Amino acid sequence: MASNPKQSIRWGILGTGWVSTNFVKDLVLLRPSSPFEHLITALGTSSEAKGSEFVNSIFTSNQSRPSIYTDYKSVYADPNVDIVYIGTPHVFHRESCLATIAAGKHVLCEKPMAINETEVNEMIAAAKEKGVFLMEAVWTRFFPLVLELQRLLHKEKVIGDISRMFCDFGLDINVDSLPSTHRLKNLELGGGALLDLGVYPLMFSSVVLDEHVGSKASDPEVTSSLLVVDGVDFDDVIVLKYPETRRMAILTASMRGKSGQNFLRVEGTGGTIVVSGGAASVPERIAISAKGKEEKVLDFEHEGMGFHFEADAVAADILAGRKENEIMPVAESVRMIRIMDEIRKVGGVVYSQDNM
Repeated sequence: MASNPKQSIRWGILGTGWVSTNFVKDLVLLRPSSPFEHLITALGTSSEAKGSEFVNSIFTSNQSRPSIYTDYKSVYADPNVDIVYIGTPHVFHRESCLATIAAGKHVLCEKPMAINETEVNEMIAAAKEKGVFLMEAVWTRFFPLVLELQRLLHKEKVIGDISRMFCDFGLDINVDSLPSTHRLKNLELGGGALLDLGVYPLMFSSVVLDEHVGSKASDPEVTSSLLVVDGVDFDDVIVLKYPETRRMAILTASMRGKSGQNFLRVEGTGGTIVVSGGAASVPERIAISAKGKEEKVLDFEHEGMGFHFEADAVAADILAGRKENEIMPVAESVRMIRIMDEIRKVGGVVYSQDNM
């Protein structure tokens, strides 16, 4: 008896940078366990040469290749596109997202969804009015490791009542040597450590310190100190306090130094959990040290980088007719950007979009 064919979803891709490259590489992996077929049907890029280089570096000769467009409007208009993945720099997210929604296409937008809360709320309102799916691409939140971490902490309570956590995401970017026009140092492009790296410790704080997500989650009290150079944050220290549950988080992000393997530590009344890996964006291992028990280590291996976990979740939602995702609802995007706005306000980082 022939097996049922996989349900498919057709993707348009905006941008050919690191994140778009790895996202597409994961989607075209041959994964027999995946219930969906991800078809890359359109690519929006700044030049034909960039587009051809992108496609040739990812797709084999026997794989169906996307149409290459040198303007994004053609991606939105392509009838063979169900959903558009926005992998461009932060400051372009709002414009591309609103244009995609206006064309009646679903949206998966890289994090942060936009520069500030005002922009995020505008994008959410547009998606609801048009009746299309919208999600912020917080890919790590969909890793099996992160889902298991939530279960261990909040369902099994393997370390008892959580009291505090420490999480760091630092990269040795040699940021001083970068030109002022570089995306990471350019204020007009949303440069700085917070929006690129700080989003990951903030994501883990949500996963670890709150059993709920989105509108049901609590807003913590926020204290922060940022090292700001020419208006851009190079290093961030963030303290979150949840008075009701008596939980605290100390979060750090840096463009000037690489984090160690053990980037997350969670402490509770019954022990500690340490999460390790190459970076906070790609966790690989959970070590549980419960009081009175031997340490238990859980390793998580998977194909590719791990972008396919969120892509499968998005496909499941869209094919079922849902307009947002349960793991990463739009209310969670609002909550996270609100916290980041407050961090920037205290630290003195202001983008031109804040005054619009």
